[in-house]
Amino acid sequence: MATLQSIRNHGTILLVVVGVAMLAFILGDFLNSGSSFFNKNRENVAEIAGHQIHYTEYEAAKDQLTEVYKIETGSSDINEDVTIQLRNQVWQRLLMEYTLLDQTKAIGMDVTNDELSELCIGENPHPILNQPRAFKNASGEFDRSALVNFINSLSQETESPEQAEILNQYKNYWMYWENAVRLTHLQEKYTNLVGAMLTANPLDAKYAYDARQKSVDVQYVQQPYYAVADSLVKVTDSDLKKVYNQKKEQYKQTPNRSIEYVSFPIVPSEEDFADVHRLIKSLENDFRTKEDIAAIVNSNSDVLYDGSDFSIETIPAEYKEFAFNKKAKKGDCTDIAFNNNTYSIARIMDCGYSKPDSVKLVLLAASEDAEDVEIGWVKYTDLPKNIAEPAFNGKKGATFTVANGMTEQQFKVLEASKPTPRVKLAILSRKVTASSKTYGVLYNQAKQFIVANNNADSLHQAAIKQGLSTNPVFALNENSDKVNNLKNSRPIVRWAFEAKQGQVSDVFECGDQFVVAALTEVNDGEYRSMDAVRAELIITATNNKKAEYIINQLKGVTTLEEAAKLFDTEIKSAPALTLSAYRMGAAGVEPAVIGTAMTIQENTVSTPIKGNNGVYLISTSNAKVAEGQFNAEQEIQQMNMRLMYTIPYEAVNLIHEKAEVVDNRARFQ
Repeated sequence: MATLQSIRNHGTILLVVVGVAMLAFILGDFLNSGSSFFNKNRENVAEIAGHQIHYTEYEAAKDQLTEVYKIETGSSDINEDVTIQLRNQVWQRLLMEYTLLDQTKAIGMDVTNDELSELCIGENPHPILNQPRAFKNASGEFDRSALVNFINSLSQETESPEQAEILNQYKNYWMYWENAVRLTHLQEKYTNLVGAMLTANPLDAKYAYDARQKSVDVQYVQQPYYAVADSLVKVTDSDLKKVYNQKKEQYKQTPNRSIEYVSFPIVPSEEDFADVHRLIKSLENDFRTKEDIAAIVNSNSDVLYDGSDFSIETIPAEYKEFAFNKKAKKGDCTDIAFNNNTYSIARIMDCGYSKPDSVKLVLLAASEDAEDVEIGWVKYTDLPKNIAEPAFNGKKGATFTVANGMTEQQFKVLEASKPTPRVKLAILSRKVTASSKTYGVLYNQAKQFIVANNNADSLHQAAIKQGLSTNPVFALNENSDKVNNLKNSRPIVRWAFEAKQGQVSDVFECGDQFVVAALTEVNDGEYRSMDAVRAELIITATNNKKAEYIINQLKGVTTLEEAAKLFDTEIKSAPALTLSAYRMGAAGVEPAVIGTAMTIQENTVSTPIKGNNGVYLISTSNAKVAEGQFNAEQEIQQMNMRLMYTIPYEAVNLIHEKAEVVDNRARFQ
């Protein structure tokens, strides 16, 4: 049962590897569990496309993905950021799973058992299976035989409860990847079907071709909006309301909250610094002279001592010169040093030469008809521990066997590097942190601040007066995982959705700081309010008024020369402009102007055109169509190729948008 341990010990793979297949993740047995498994009266985390997502299912998904993450990364350290990423990936998987299944079930689409078997253990397994480390050889490449051996090992009998537990982990791990293949392939089948129905036609092809081939030279006069003084136009509330109604769909929102918070750093006092220095000083003599150094260090230091060797590459930078100079010897000690709020002293416990830092390995063939696989030069840390130990303890030419799941692999040491200098270094180190006394003082200061400033306005003014930084946060969603980058700040989000506008919170402890928040805005409407977007509305309405003002000035103007003289500017040009162009030279993004340029008669002057950045008069010349012959079949083929890449993404987005989703996650986070 060495495979799992091998997986855990073999380096670190980024979370993104797990995330690539996350949208294809299924819970397996949970998906088809009968109603007897769940209590129907249990609260739901969500409802997606008519499917009830029970709390037990949601938690099971998180637990399973967490275990997969641990295996794939070889790390059991699940910090807050990782937890948030995993939780969000589970939610995206649930959205994908239930919205997709809702669509595929309606049309009778599924992945059969025969299809799934071929995709998993056929001659060409699904690309998703290239990712798991358990299905790779010692060189880190996908190995179908390793995949097959892994699957076969799942049916082996176990001899102990410990082996049974590991085997069960194997089975859950495989269930994850098998279900990933099934759902991913189902998505591929669905999007291929949609893509087959959405193809370009000859009219589309001709339009696209003409947009590229036809070009004109454009001469224009621009009067930018900024050239008109704001005092020359008047914007009324009616104008703002008109713009708001025109753009209202852009202001759709989910219920959200805006807050402002003040931070009180939890920092050590001068007394805390003095206490730590006294501690290190009191231990200095014993640290320099006693042989039982581990007891002293491990009882008092932030850095534990386990007798491990340091190389010149691995030793902390501040001790490199001390430990690896030519005169360094056993028993040498540094003086007490202070750096990065840490007092420390170091002692050389032993020094000499280490084992080779790298070896050249070959994986011997398992049978006569197979070939050896040369792994090449590797370092100790490049290998799983069960391979590294015998590899670096063996001599040149030595062979050794390692268990891999239910199978065995045989390796040979071809060469080894020369021994390198090493040192055993004991470090007595203590970082100065806020003591319980200091913690209490700082907490009381934050509490007193609340008592003196019990509403949002008062908090803001007091913070400015006391020189404290205020941090506004806008549009917090009920499911927001944190506030800015504050650690453990999810409780602030929950408070914001329970408090009343203007209310000040209690003290929150967020990592290395106390935080006091004020609820500044409650937004529960379907659309953002006019007040919330007033600044944007004023800009748009003002430009609309300026456009009217400029157009009125252009009455009676029939030539570009007259317009240029009127606005004290010059005639500019945008040569070889096509309908597919994104920008119009220095004028910027002006689709209305480009569209007009393609339709007006050559050598005539347009009527005033209201653009994004100003009002324009234009004239065109040198209209031409680039040489070439329109090939409808070829153009359609190219357009269909582009559609093939965009449709899967758009199809998935569309089914998500159309699905009815009730999100209750905030109750459980």
